[in-house]
Amino acid sequence: MNSDEKQRIEQSLYLLNEHYDAFFSVSKIAQETGHPVPMDTRGWSQILVSVLTGIKGLERKKGADLDDGSDVKGANTWEAIDTPRFNGVIKAGTHASHSDSLDYLDTMPFLFFVLWDVSALGKHRCRIWTVRPQVDPIFRDMCSGWYEARADGRIKSTNFQLHPPRGKDTNDIRNTFGNLTYPILFCAEREQEKFTLKSYDYDVMLNGLCVHTEATML
Repeated sequence: MNSDEKQRIEQSLYLLNEHYDAFFSVSKIAQETGHPVPMDTRGWSQILVSVLTGIKGLERKKGADLDDGSDVKGANTWEAIDTPRFNGVIKAGTHASHSDSLDYLDTMPFLFFVLWDVSALGKHRCRIWTVRPQVDPIFRDMCSGWYEARADGRIKSTNFQLHPPRGKDTNDIRNTFGNLTYPILFCAEREQEKFTLKSYDYDVMLNGLCVHTEATML
């Protein structure tokens, strides 16, 4: 790990602590007034990925989440009312030229999945998985199967959802069209009132590929 990576990890851990403090500082008031905790999981996830990877956002411009064309999907289980999922993973049902087509994946260098959950041991945690949609054959096959099901009418929804491993110590993210094990870039857990790094693997940004979950059970 080089000095730049170390600095980015330190900044990421700082951001995680800021997010935790902001979330739970308002949690009690939200409960007392009968409201869910107001928290922008999407925004926090995008900022975290930018801090960790150095890929900046688009500022106030419309388009992808990051300025290289990459996207970020976030889900947070902390005091969640509904079951958090990664929503709108691939584009469908819009007037965009690459909607409902694998061409959409060809425009995206990385797809990041950020999950804020609580481990089986009760520790607040944040994990980031990374997909390289342009070159990942198994991920592309899963998306292709879903697009085909939309095209022939088996599926009406425009929301391609992935189900993260909430509270589980696995990297398996599930969907009807593919239960895959995803390359994990980063994991941190809160211990002794601060987040600490559990794993970091920059190599997944260069060489990471999804595998079928069943293959990991052999």
